[in-house]
Amino acid sequence: MKNKTIVIFIFFSGFMCFSQKEISWKDLSKVTFKEHYFPAYDRAFLKPEFSESVKALEGKLVSITGYFLDIDPEGRLFILSKGPMSSCFFCGVGGPETAIELQFTSRPSFKTDDILKITGKLKLNAEDVDHFNYILVGCKGQLIN
Repeated sequence: MKNKTIVIFIFFSGFMCFSQKEISWKDLSKVTFKEHYFPAYDRAFLKPEFSESVKALEGKLVSITGYFLDIDPEGRLFILSKGPMSSCFFCGVGGPETAIELQFTSRPSFKTDDILKITGKLKLNAEDVDHFNYILVGCKGQLIN
């Protein structure tokens, strides 16, 4: 019986290691911003200082639900937003922590304001002002009705 218990424990422990962690926008809000000068642009941008709880998510497979935004006519930049296009970060509602850059393995067929559950590997970005502070790499999306 003892060996059977150990086998079951190992099986479920392994399963939990490979499953994604469901996160919320509240989880990602645990960040502060300070102006920081970037010499390459000769100007200051808001630089994130991620909390320890956010840093613990880096490199993890996570899932989050939000609004899909296709804002690039060339189809190269996709975003998951806490709110729909009419009240997204770019429209002045919310901060940079309310949007995530999505890097899909293939071009998605979703439309702006579709509500999606996105799964991908979380990358934190504090240095490259050409990308978002939060990036999901190798994304897969599921339409939520």
